[in-house]
Amino acid sequence: MRRLLVLLLLLAGSAAHAQGRANLLRQVLHHDTVGLARVLARPDYYRLQILYTRIRRDAAGRAHFRTYRYHVRPREYFYPASTVKLAGVALALQKLRALSATHPGLSPDMPMLTDSAFAGQTTVRRDTSAAGGRPTVGNYVRKVLLVSDNDAYNRLYEFVGPEELNREVARLGLHRTRLVNRLAIGDQEPGSRHTNPIRFFADTAATQLLYAQPAGYYAGPWPRLGLRGEAIGAAYFKGDQQVAGPLDFSQKNAFALPDQQRLLRTILFPETVPAARRLHLAPEDYARLRTAMSELPPASRHPRYDAAHFPDTCVKYLLGGGGQAALPPGVRVFNKIGQSYGFLIDNAYVQDEAHGVEFLLAAVVYTNADGVLNDDKYEYDTIGFPFLRELGRRVYEAELRRAAATPARR
Repeated sequence: MRRLLVLLLLLAGSAAHAQGRANLLRQVLHHDTVGLARVLARPDYYRLQILYTRIRRDAAGRAHFRTYRYHVRPREYFYPASTVKLAGVALALQKLRALSATHPGLSPDMPMLTDSAFAGQTTVRRDTSAAGGRPTVGNYVRKVLLVSDNDAYNRLYEFVGPEELNREVARLGLHRTRLVNRLAIGDQEPGSRHTNPIRFFADTAATQLLYAQPAGYYAGPWPRLGLRGEAIGAAYFKGDQQVAGPLDFSQKNAFALPDQQRLLRTILFPETVPAARRLHLAPEDYARLRTAMSELPPASRHPRYDAAHFPDTCVKYLLGGGGQAALPPGVRVFNKIGQSYGFLIDNAYVQDEAHGVEFLLAAVVYTNADGVLNDDKYEYDTIGFPFLRELGRRVYEAELRRAAATPARR
């Protein structure tokens, strides 16, 4: 009886502790609901999920994490859109790093020419946005992370291939993730299983072959994730024709919010991840990813982006609102966003070094009042972007207050 009483007390204490941890994010959200109330009042309707991880540094500078969740449901499907590109760029650099061991000279800056071998595939021989005028893995990585370029991701999907992509995300511990198609070109089976032949060269004239990768085909099964709610909407457009009933997403990409933040942490804080779950990258690969994730598009020389079309915060939804606001002075955001079918997602690490602030914040919100997909009528500008901008601001300001109250711990 006494043992039972002790066990019950321990369980009650554990539950209270977990509840207290969960309440911290709720306290931030409900401290002042102006700008947040509309979405917070109907989290199921807006398919809202928020994942907030506080970061503390010990005396040796090691990072320690504590995560708080709001309405996070890892098994509930949402369309991840371009957030999957973060896995694509990381695994492309990993594959290239592995190949360089047997093919000396192979690097992210070597020309990469893509050919075609299956219906619907296209070739790439030139890239005027690259320093040397030829496509490279390095330039594709920058285009993906700077402005979320779809074609750049598709070329990396073709290089890594769906079999390796899905095997590696599973090894990294991303168990609610599947990468099964290219983006923005209507990619579906069987084309999504076929990948293009690719060649790497040592010179911009493309005369000194370094490595040739033949066309590929993945015949195996796609990951089975046990997700719920993969049929979305009341109707959808297929071409010019409206089709009644929900759109089936069960054969499209998936990337649960906890998996997104886990991958971001793996890239930014690899030393805090078990060795078996780490990317196989060199320090310069990590540096390449971190630079492109935080650099603002107008600051880039290669590729170059016009500030009128690509403002500073166009791919910074949290704090920046997708171009609606500037970042606070001194703040850097390392992130990957997604926008499609009414879903807005941002997976970010926010750093304000001068004030001793750093945290991870990921969120998804769905804005589609008419319930029709592919009609280009979504409330991104009126609901989605303002909510994410305000969410980022609230968490950042809470972290500022915390840092000011505990300066000795920093």
